[in-house]
Amino acid sequence: MQEEVNEKTISLCVQCSRMTASVLKAVMRKSLNDLDRKKQKHDQVKQAEKNGQANEKGRRKEQLRQEKKTPKGKQTMQNLMAKGAQLTNILITDDNIKSFDRIARKYGIDYSLKRDNSVTPPKYLVFFRAKDVDVMTAAFREYTGVIMNKAKKPSVRKKLQQTIQRLAKHRERIKTRQKDRGQER
Repeated sequence: MQEEVNEKTISLCVQCSRMTASVLKAVMRKSLNDLDRKKQKHDQVKQAEKNGQANEKGRRKEQLRQEKKTPKGKQTMQNLMAKGAQLTNILITDDNIKSFDRIARKYGIDYSLKRDNSVTPPKYLVFFRAKDVDVMTAAFREYTGVIMNKAKKPSVRKKLQQTIQRLAKHRERIKTRQKDRGQER
């Protein structure tokens, strides 16, 4: 009898300014509720193991971890080939490859870039998985649209030079007016 009582001893630590019976009662209720919750959770885990649900949850978590580990977007050729899909490539001649990188990330394309220095200016080969062809064509449409819009827009430097020239002409007109007015007096 004495051994059972010793094994089931619980220690409670409470900070309060005044220990009353109601405070002790509230603390004991809270601790008993916590113990009941732990026991219920333990029973649920045991039941889940019997049903095999815990193993399924573990498998799902492992699959999510593996998906997070696989690289996305720009990657090396080895990583791209390791996925086992057929690779296709497209040639890009533009020096500003960063704009393509942004669009490819937007569409979630796995690709690899190889630079061909044999030609001046250097060309880029974009390798991507063959099953992404539809997504890749949509991304290239948007990429070419961005490039065309950049070609249509005049550069900021050209706009700045034009405004400087206009201001210089305007200043000359003002100076000539002031000179003309000064001579008439």
